Amino acid sequence: MPPRSVPTERQKRLGAELRKMRNAAGETTEFAARLLGVDRMKIANMESGVRNITPERIRTLATNYRCQDERYVEALAAMAEPHPENWWEMYRGRLSAGLLDFAELEWHAASIRAGEFVHVPGLLQTDGYVRAVIKAFLPPLSDHEVTLGVALRLQRQQVLHRADPLQFTAYIHEAALRIEFGGMAVMRAQLHHLCEMSELPNVEVRVMPFASGAFPGAGQSLIYAAGVVPQLDTVQLDTAHGPAFLHAPAQLDKYRSHLDWMEKVAHDPRQSRDFILSIAKTR
Repeated sequence: MPPRSVPTERQKRLGAELRKMRNAAGETTEFAARLLGVDRMKIANMESGVRNITPERIRTLATNYRCQDERYVEALAAMAEPHPENWWEMYRGRLSAGLLDFAELEWHAASIRAGEFVHVPGLLQTDGYVRAVIKAFLPPLSDHEVTLGVALRLQRQQVLHRADPLQFTAYIHEAALRIEFGGMAVMRAQLHHLCEMSELPNVEVRVMPFASGAFPGAGQSLIYAAGVVPQLDTVQLDTAHGPAFLHAPAQLDKYRSHLDWMEKVAHDPRQSRDFILSIAKTR
């Protein structure tokens, strides 16, 4: 199969893990190339996510790299399994690749913890709220792009309702509950929807009130997606130019600590529902 021009974030992550495994073993790309019977450029392409690699070849590399963590190796092999076209591929070329990478990250995550200071988490947004948020993008999107963006975000929410639903915990600052995206009626509906979603057994909503005081970080949206094994955990941050994906161990540790702080200062789930409903009554 010829190299791909633009690998997805998941494909790049698989390649990065293969490179990390090789470096930990102290082996060269020439060593890996001899093992697989290919030239070293193909190894470089596999490790950058540009070229596919089969699960069998991953197991061969892992054995010769002396990696004894079977769960980790099998998780990497699963990432390399060919899949039928996933639902988000229908948006390929119509929306930014970063948005599709985000949808793919959510789909494959074992669980997600989200920290939000300005917005309600995307997986818990209503149609009207989504539309208001997307219409605030700069530069402004066309009506067609807004419609596509709304459709993608609402389709992402299926991870909460599928046969094996995603375990989702949201830490939401009070500010996000009071900023009126779309006006009072839209926000009232959003707050009631948030309470309804918090009743799902796989969804936990925790509110950080203004009274919790100062907080660490820059107040940006934060998603911590747990992988099948801890080595495959990923942090996603919202930026003005699109989602950023982080997975260095020090970065993961930092943002786990960030979310742990949010959990400590947030109301418990029942208190949070009562708090949200009290705000909804004022709308």
